[in-house]
Amino acid sequence: MTRNVSFAFRRLSKWFFLCVAMFCQNASHAQEAVDVVEYFVRSQDARGAGLARKSKPVDARPAKPGEVVVTIIKGEGKETQSPPAKSGDMVVRNRCPETGNEQFLVPAASFVQRYEGPIGSPDSDGWLPYRPRGAEMRFVVVTEHDGSFNFIAPWGERMVARPGDSIVQDVNNPKDTYRIAKAAFACTYEILREP
Repeated sequence: MTRNVSFAFRRLSKWFFLCVAMFCQNASHAQEAVDVVEYFVRSQDARGAGLARKSKPVDARPAKPGEVVVTIIKGEGKETQSPPAKSGDMVVRNRCPETGNEQFLVPAASFVQRYEGPIGSPDSDGWLPYRPRGAEMRFVVVTEHDGSFNFIAPWGERMVARPGDSIVQDVNNPKDTYRIAKAAFACTYEILREP
């Protein structure tokens, strides 16, 4: 009897671990890299795309050449990491306590297109206030059905998108497509047209 129980237990264990392995394989499949521009087009075709613009003031400071900025989202951890900064690049800090006032690197040419200012005096740490120029961005929202996935951002770093996040795209440059965390989008963007 003990031998039969032992045999049955081993057989059940094999099935259990096989099922766990299949589940983990499917879970990791959701994390495979996708082409975010193709994802945007498919989502736009299926559900439509909205139009939004960044409207909340930010703080910025000159980046030190070679500085690497790691973007940390409160409650999520690391979102992305910049390439080494070049002369003229700026570190931008969102004014969004819900996300931990995350920081990110903006290349010099993009910064002057996206922000105007400074619109005030520096704080004690040298951060200056700037106003977004309100460039219009198309956006789609990642659905529960889409699940989480990762992709390579325009700056070459892997990003993870989760349900509720927005995937935004520059209306004049479809290759400039990236993720904005759900809380950051709600905090810093103004929706001009719903999807």
